[in-house]
Amino acid sequence: KYKTMPLLNPKKVKHRKHQKGSVRGVSVAGSTLAFGQYGLRAMESRWITARQLEAARRAMTRYMQRSGKVWIRVFPDKPITKKGAEVPMGSGKGAVDHFVAVVRRGKILLEIDGLDDVTSRRAMRLAADKFPIHTTLVKKESSL
Repeated sequence: KYKTMPLLNPKKVKHRKHQKGSVRGVSVAGSTLAFGQYGLRAMESRWITARQLEAARRAMTRYMQRSGKVWIRVFPDKPITKKGAEVPMGSGKGAVDHFVAVVRRGKILLEIDGLDDVTSRRAMRLAADKFPIHTTLVKKESSL
């Protein structure tokens, strides 16, 4: 039996329940490649859940056959609450259900290094299919 990795969740949060906020605007921080040769850039602003990040990571590492290196550049630290089924209106905010990462347009989601061109592109494509947003592959310019 395989042992599953736990989802990306914060160990502790400053406030247990957050307000919704907005996901408008363009990402300034984290919009360039910092670690790897290839990156996956978000072309839309949206919430990305911890489950979606884990699914993308698994798809990549399985295809890469555990060679190369992967960096996840976003972290799901925003708690999302949900009320139970058939609960009447009122009586406060629901319990924390899951965590999401707030991703704005232009943010680098994942980076990859240590693989050949074709494998890197295919691994990134598999990861991109797990996200609910349009993404694009970016490559670091070689400094010759």
